[in-house]
Amino acid sequence: MAYTSPLETRIAKKVTRAIADYGLIEHGDRVMVGLSGGKDSWALIQILDELRQRAPITFSIVAVTVDSGYDGYRHDLIATTCEQRGWEYRIEHTGIGAAIDEILEDHATPCSLCARLRRGVLYRLADEVGATKIALGHHLDDFIETLLLNLFFAGSLKAMPARLVSDNSRHVVIRPLVSVTEAEARSYARERSLPIVGCCCPACGDLSLQRQRIKRLIAELEVEHPEIKNSMIRALANVAGRHLLDRRLNPLPEFREAAGRDGAIPLPVVRR
Repeated sequence: MAYTSPLETRIAKKVTRAIADYGLIEHGDRVMVGLSGGKDSWALIQILDELRQRAPITFSIVAVTVDSGYDGYRHDLIATTCEQRGWEYRIEHTGIGAAIDEILEDHATPCSLCARLRRGVLYRLADEVGATKIALGHHLDDFIETLLLNLFFAGSLKAMPARLVSDNSRHVVIRPLVSVTEAEARSYARERSLPIVGCCCPACGDLSLQRQRIKRLIAELEVEHPEIKNSMIRALANVAGRHLLDRRLNPLPEFREAAGRDGAIPLPVVRR
């Protein structure tokens, strides 16, 4: 059975390679896909379903949608689409939106708090549906944008892992679209006639947000350097720890212990 298009073939190869390279899906896994209704999560569940039908291993998929409670969110459209395509699904209605409004101060960015609250709901639902893996739709652009956000605004050199074990070791989060670009995910969702559902969050799409600024910066650089995204994602897998300033990676030499109380390091005596 052939893939439906060259685009699907390309995405399938990238996702298959990521699964193999990072050990994302194993035989017998029950993969819970975080399905928001956005292009990325639709692309993820669609390609995983295609791979599931062809893979030499057996695994199952269940879609879980976390409704934050914002007016106008078309969770009904998500449910209808899943039913039409034969995908098992569950929709969890929450008051996350109202909780954020109460907790955050005016003009504060809600994205990080929203992500933490939604992650807690996903972990709980993973237990309830018996999932062994939680698949999220973060793509290549998300990885490199997170890298630059942390570098520019948080003073930290980190992005996201393709496979993450939770702090309590009970859950495994996977990101199979690590090598798939945002443009590919968008085109694939459109090609497969998947309905894009907006999250209805008031902050969504605000071009003043830091992530949107990073997107614009990368887009500008890409005009002059078309391969810049690929170079950045390769860099995340090609870390030269000895050439960084983190002393956890590069401990101080032992002669530091010989330093006096004033911090001075004794110099060797030169005999003439």
